Amino acid sequence: MYLVCGEALFDFFSEDDASGLASRVNFKAIAGGSPFNVAVGLRRLGVEAALFAGLSTDYLGRRLQQVLRDEGVRPEFLVDFAAPTTLAMVAVGANGSPHYSFRGEGCADRQLKLEHLPPLGSEVRGLHVGSFSLVVQPIADTLLALVQRESGKRLISLDPNVRLNPEPDIELWRSRIATLVELADLIKVSDEDLSLLYPEQDPQRVIEGWLEYRCQLLFLTRGGEGATVFSRQHGSWSVAARPVDIADTVGAGDTFQAALIAWLTEQQMDSVEGVQRLAREQIEAMLKFAVQAAALTCSKTGPDLPYRHQLDL
Repeated sequence: MYLVCGEALFDFFSEDDASGLASRVNFKAIAGGSPFNVAVGLRRLGVEAALFAGLSTDYLGRRLQQVLRDEGVRPEFLVDFAAPTTLAMVAVGANGSPHYSFRGEGCADRQLKLEHLPPLGSEVRGLHVGSFSLVVQPIADTLLALVQRESGKRLISLDPNVRLNPEPDIELWRSRIATLVELADLIKVSDEDLSLLYPEQDPQRVIEGWLEYRCQLLFLTRGGEGATVFSRQHGSWSVAARPVDIADTVGAGDTFQAALIAWLTEQQMDSVEGVQRLAREQIEAMLKFAVQAAALTCSKTGPDLPYRHQLDL
């Protein structure tokens, strides 16, 4: 089982109103949040998964709980809070890229504290952390303590997924990501993340610095230009993006992340030792699998992650 840790929320996408009145705004709300998406994505790809998250007892929080139940995500690491559900207002650009505005201060998904840290049994093969839960309090320090406790014992994967709207302090992001990088075995990062974190630095030098710690594999996603893998043992190389009619790119990075973990699980390599033993050909197959999965998500509106059978076509 893989334990995904972090926020769960609703993405609100604006839609045109037939009346044309400025006083009316229509929205389509879709359950999301990067860690939430990864947990759902793992289940759709056939991997047993749980989500360690705070959920609101309000109407939207109960809907999030129902989605997780329907998708088969294990519920024992969910914690209820009498606080609102975070809302992310999403505007989609001409190239399909999303722009977010968050309403999350004091919301349920931020409320996890050290006292909520769960004991983990041997069935938990690894942990995934990422997105703004890494930097908003009190959940940020809670997740850091969990990763520090489990690093070296289980596979740790990290996706910075930088979002400056919920936390605009880029120095805080840099500091926390730098700490987590030293603890992670597998990192997925986008070119946009690196440009926000280190706008004056060569991305490859940043990545090479990260690989000096625990990390065995780092995947750099570059949108329509494909993705590059950096391996401590086998060097770096790239694959092209799959051609697809893009509806939007919401959830593409989360799909890529879930696909990486799912591939490792299918190959029974979802451990610290397993990642260290990967051959170049295996890493190539893993990368292509993740690129294919992300392309399918881009062909649909919102974070509608693919099922395993769709990747056998």
